[in-house]
Amino acid sequence: MDTRKAALLSIIVLALAGWLFFDLDQYLDLSSLKARQAALTAQVAASPWLAGGLFSLLYVLLTALSFPGAALLTLVAGALFGLLGGTLLVSLASTLGATLAMLSSRFLLRDWVQARFGPRLVGINQGLEREGAAYLFALRLVPLFPFFLVNLAMGLSRLPTRTYWWVSQVGMLPGTLVYVNAGRELGQLDSLGGILAPDLLGAFALLGVLPLVTRTLLARFKARKAYAGWRKPKVFERNLVVIGAGSGGLVSAYIAAAVKAGVSLIEKHKMGGDCLNTGCVPSKALLRSAKLANEMKKAAQLGFKPISAEVDFAAVMQRVQRVVADVAPHDSIARYTELGVQVIEGEAQITSPWTVQVNGQSLTTRAIVIATGARPRVPNIPGIDQVAALTSDSVWSLREQPRRLLVLGGGPIGCELAQAFQRLGSAVTLVQRNRQLLPREDLQAGEAVAASLRADGVTLRLQHQALRFEVRDGQRQLVCRNLSDDTELCIAFDQVLLALGREANVEGFGAQTLQLAVRADGTLEVDEHLATRFANVFAVGDVTGPHQFTHVAAHQAWFAVVNALFGSFKRFKVDYRVIPWATFTDPQVARVGLNEQQAREQGIAYEVSCFALDELDRAIADEAAHGYIKVLSEPGRDRILGVTIVAEQAGELIAEYVAAIKYGYGLNKVLGTIHIYPTLSEANKYVAGVWKRSHAPLALLRWEARFHRWRMTNRAADWLPFKRRGEQS
Repeated sequence: MDTRKAALLSIIVLALAGWLFFDLDQYLDLSSLKARQAALTAQVAASPWLAGGLFSLLYVLLTALSFPGAALLTLVAGALFGLLGGTLLVSLASTLGATLAMLSSRFLLRDWVQARFGPRLVGINQGLEREGAAYLFALRLVPLFPFFLVNLAMGLSRLPTRTYWWVSQVGMLPGTLVYVNAGRELGQLDSLGGILAPDLLGAFALLGVLPLVTRTLLARFKARKAYAGWRKPKVFERNLVVIGAGSGGLVSAYIAAAVKAGVSLIEKHKMGGDCLNTGCVPSKALLRSAKLANEMKKAAQLGFKPISAEVDFAAVMQRVQRVVADVAPHDSIARYTELGVQVIEGEAQITSPWTVQVNGQSLTTRAIVIATGARPRVPNIPGIDQVAALTSDSVWSLREQPRRLLVLGGGPIGCELAQAFQRLGSAVTLVQRNRQLLPREDLQAGEAVAASLRADGVTLRLQHQALRFEVRDGQRQLVCRNLSDDTELCIAFDQVLLALGREANVEGFGAQTLQLAVRADGTLEVDEHLATRFANVFAVGDVTGPHQFTHVAAHQAWFAVVNALFGSFKRFKVDYRVIPWATFTDPQVARVGLNEQQAREQGIAYEVSCFALDELDRAIADEAAHGYIKVLSEPGRDRILGVTIVAEQAGELIAEYVAAIKYGYGLNKVLGTIHIYPTLSEANKYVAGVWKRSHAPLALLRWEARFHRWRMTNRAADWLPFKRRGEQS
């Protein structure tokens, strides 16, 4: 630490120490200040410039050091200096103090602020990146966050000091004026009867109304700015137009039709989207066939002579398509037409915030929901155009089984398909840049899946970076670098499957026409109500994130549609607090809430309770005695923070904990719930028992042990309230 930082830190520490040592909090109390009001008023009258200077200095120090009491001093300013004088003093002093706090954070406390308030600062930083000075103005005008936190957060940004000064000056002025006015009215209060004075009641009513009024005015200003240059139709043909018939689009249309709104659903490709046609449904159908192939290999463990069966890969893939066809009626045009949805096959083009063009027809609508989904990410690796790479969209066209399959990516899709193809008879090599599979999960979960893949015969190349594809002597191969020792490795293959994540579909439907903002990760930017920069244009599902899951898209659809149809009365913020997901490898990995890695990164204290499934009767009987349930809870309490399950039916077992976190009941309730024996779900109760044993009242148990020992003595019999029949005295 350099000399300047050390000096500034010393000043802050000394100020804090002096504040605590002299107990200065006692002087910043409303009753204390009220008792001294007459004396303070006299001093102000005698030396107004000196009093104003000292008051401003105290105010600057409090705000610069982020000490409590600024709101109370604002009221005092009104009582001592009047409306005009108090507003002037507080406005200048608060802005100067806030600027000094910001500069201190930027100069000295950057690392500390990030470590201490990092999770709470995410929203501020995102808003600042999105709107810049306008976002700071909104924070000052409508205090969504405490001002001291805003000061510290802005120190971590690149916002110029001059901009910060004038925006804070203007943004805090309305609130300062209202608070000073309230203080002026309080200063004139000399009896309890004065509480009911109209002026005082009006001042406090203004305090309550200010956030609502400013929020409304700010929203109208932003709306006017967004809609400038667009002409709104006088009449509308539809209440809602939904673009995209994947999970988010289908549920949006379903809900709109259920409340009798006029809704049109536009799809340019296939009803059901990725989930039905290339994602969830076909992959799970493939996993079922692969599971049977693996079960036959374990016949001896279940008391059968070895079973041999030849995999008919073409038939397996035909079955996958049959399953898709069997599920398709649930998402069909006929079904949704019957529900009251106008389904249009064609390519949608948004031409204004209220018009969508399709098949040469222009539809006017009060609101639009964008549900265009995502597509597999195809990296720009040299030579990739020479190897006809497959993705999770195109792999289902295979009818000839690849002898050697290369999978790039160790996320859920890569792990699921790698294991499935290996069990069906391909020789699979999986290349992953990260040091573990499923990097979003606990290291322990990633290692469990890695062990299972290796046991099936999958070759794992972790910490390997793909450099280029080559074709030599008609043979395809990948050249990659081992990041642990910086050596190169060539991997030969017949087919390569890219499983490197998904990219949002943000082009081709008019997002550019509306100038909709796109985040750094390529997804459409929306607010907490799922609205874009236009209050009537919403986005749901993979196109906006933040979780690219089918069930999350359906979850978002409710909020988007309700806000689209009824938002003029009330808008709902989308709730991401309880989002479960699962990876359907063998064993499955399911999670809800925090894992240990996230808890450590966010600085959240936790306890761990873990139950291994090799102790569970049903798991032993099913030859599935592997995996675990790990529960994170608040220290000393049974409130659940997060759950990770690695087990054969983890996706089913997690549901109990999703409900527990959603509705706020803890491990004691889980322990007190009857679970059927023998089932895998008993493991949920047993892990709650692990938590209970670790929190047993040891002192009470010791006394209970002494009590029970005493009752086994003859002496204790004399104290029994009654004697057994036939027993003699």
